[in-house]
Amino acid sequence: MNTHLSYWELKEWLTNIDFTVVGSGIVGLNCALSLKEKYPQSNIIILEKGVLPSGASTKNAGFACFGSISELLDDLKAHSEEEIFQLAGKRWEGLQRLRRQIGDITLAYQQHGGYELFLKNDEALIENCFERINYFNELLQPIFKKEVFITSKNRFSFNNVYNNYILNRFEGQLDTGKMMKALLQKAIEKKIKILNGITVNSFSEDLNSVKVQTNHFDFSSRKLFIATNGFASQLGINDVSPARAQVLITKPIEKLQIKGTFHLDKGYYYFRNIDNRILLGGGRNLALKEETTTTFGQTSLIQDKLEALLKTAILPKTSFEIEHRWSGIMGIGSQKKPIVKTISNNVFCGVRLGGMGVAIGAQTGAELAELANA
Repeated sequence: MNTHLSYWELKEWLTNIDFTVVGSGIVGLNCALSLKEKYPQSNIIILEKGVLPSGASTKNAGFACFGSISELLDDLKAHSEEEIFQLAGKRWEGLQRLRRQIGDITLAYQQHGGYELFLKNDEALIENCFERINYFNELLQPIFKKEVFITSKNRFSFNNVYNNYILNRFEGQLDTGKMMKALLQKAIEKKIKILNGITVNSFSEDLNSVKVQTNHFDFSSRKLFIATNGFASQLGINDVSPARAQVLITKPIEKLQIKGTFHLDKGYYYFRNIDNRILLGGGRNLALKEETTTTFGQTSLIQDKLEALLKTAILPKTSFEIEHRWSGIMGIGSQKKPIVKTISNNVFCGVRLGGMGVAIGAQTGAELAELANA
């Protein structure tokens, strides 16, 4: 019994709930917005365990991307060619949906292109990637109608990398904070209730409703939508593992000339310009077991590697200072395709974004909402 809640709290926030969404990230907010559009009179509540959206939605690097050549080659080991094509198409359409939904100005969207860099000693990977440029351009031509990948010289004076890059001409970047602020504002304008600091511990289903048990109260909802991505296994959803991504950002750098998004070592490292700073993340491959965690934090092993990359490769002739460090929790699995499915009569999930939440989060949320009438 919710003895610590007042009559007013129960009546206005926790009574006659049609749809409950767990997680206020990109997927959860888009799910709630899609439900409200389809069912305008519905009473919708979003439960978020963090003060701000936890996980990866407010922690990511703001890459508007769909995969570098080395990542796509790696994906071919576990996916068919047709699946790779479908994944790229879904990611690209998801990005366009996000841009239409929020607008490029609000997103601070910029399309400087995405560059894949290669360490000089990684000759086998270099040869394989450059040999497959035409293959992937032909594969993706029906989606983009133009060549996606071209070669580019090392015009940013990076050090200890191969002199040629592979440029993805369609890749862009955005401001993650502005994106999430805009989505939250849209939800508030639609009178969708968002409760922060609420952890869903468990749920049980009756014939026509779901009883939700949280760390603060219990209540019933007609339908429950789980959009917790990297934390999905905590609610019993299989084939989703957490993957921590560590990030750092420099203080502003005078006359910074680097513009674009950059991938290194099969996408395990990534960096970009933002507000005259360099944002750099990655290094999970140095300790895959340890980074399979839902605990936020940094390790000296990975942070030292990130700083070394800044000094030896990215900013070899530029002095810099690190201003801030953080981490996010992604959801990954044996496949890159998101899991959007019905769990039981009135419970559904949209999880496992595979590190591509910016690209496919909006679309995944809309697809999750469609399950309401399945």
